[in-house]
Amino acid sequence: MTKARPTACLALADGTLFYGHGFGAAGQTTAELCFNTAMTGYQEIMTDPSYAGQIVTFTFPHIGNVGVNPEDDETGDPVAAGMVVKWMPTEPSSWRAAQPLSDWLAARGRIAIGGVDTRRLTRAIRQAGAPHVALAHDPDGNFDTKALVAAAQGFAGLEGMDLAKDVTCAQSYRWDETRWAWPDGFGTQTDAKYKVVAIDFGAKRNILRCLATAGCDVTVLPATATHEEVLAHQPDGVFLSNGPGDPAATGNYAVPMIKGVLEQDLPVFGICLGHQMLALALGAKTIKMNHGHHGANHPVKDLETGKVEITSMNHGFAVDAQTLPDGVVETHSSLFDGSNCGIRMSDRPVFSVQYHPEASPGPQDSYYLFQRFADAMAARAA
Repeated sequence: MTKARPTACLALADGTLFYGHGFGAAGQTTAELCFNTAMTGYQEIMTDPSYAGQIVTFTFPHIGNVGVNPEDDETGDPVAAGMVVKWMPTEPSSWRAAQPLSDWLAARGRIAIGGVDTRRLTRAIRQAGAPHVALAHDPDGNFDTKALVAAAQGFAGLEGMDLAKDVTCAQSYRWDETRWAWPDGFGTQTDAKYKVVAIDFGAKRNILRCLATAGCDVTVLPATATHEEVLAHQPDGVFLSNGPGDPAATGNYAVPMIKGVLEQDLPVFGICLGHQMLALALGAKTIKMNHGHHGANHPVKDLETGKVEITSMNHGFAVDAQTLPDGVVETHSSLFDGSNCGIRMSDRPVFSVQYHPEASPGPQDSYYLFQRFADAMAARAA
């Protein structure tokens, strides 16, 4: 029996080639390659704006088995540049499925490759760091491998790259949708107690839903908003969202805004890139990680209570805890590698975490942080 000709090729900058079968859109793209260990939530992962400029290798083999549906999108379209999987997607088996994964990717111009030895690829990423790659899908199976390797080598990389401007909203908007609950689906916040301005560095929809569920009347502003524009809304608190790219690059305009907000003694809560932005504004530094943290099973220790939380993570940069200034306390750290996962100011209700407490996908151990933010705004108003 003749083996089917490969219709997709993943080329690493060091010249390593992985062949497989393409699905989704045909074409070619370049990006940084990372891996994600989550067993669920591939649609949420692909639509997470924090994955801009990245192709995701899924270590769990059953990707695509529950199809896709509009309710699980974290933004309007996939943001990740592509995906790599072990097994080709099967027909959807979920009653919620509205479309097969391959059709969904094709309609949105995203390339995927299946049939790859993802264990070998993941080991390579862990050992050598997140590589620059080129991914091509040609239904006829014709590949110029030298050109693909050259394209991978020509990718600029994420260091020094401000991607928040690419994924942020074009203009401000209000958000009142609350978290999904069986059997009614999403709800609407009709009795908000706190006015919150959320800065959109690449915000996931479920983070905004969690804020609304916690009693917040949310106004979302673009990443480039100034502190004057933020304070003009007279917020009770300010939220700093997740997002992609190098925090030091985004910090060129975000840090002055955050410093202006901090002068007003408002409660501030940050997640992921927002955590890194807050740390930079407080005087700390960020560093590029070898292969980052991407998954829904990352143990984080609360250094103040001793509690261990299983969390969702997606970041390739981290706050350097050694650079935290006086008055800023490290509150959480990763039990995988000891990297910083949370900070707070010692004298005011300003805090942030590196991981994703909105649980989309992933465990809900850290949802209490949204209530902590709401409690801080209530205390200030009292």
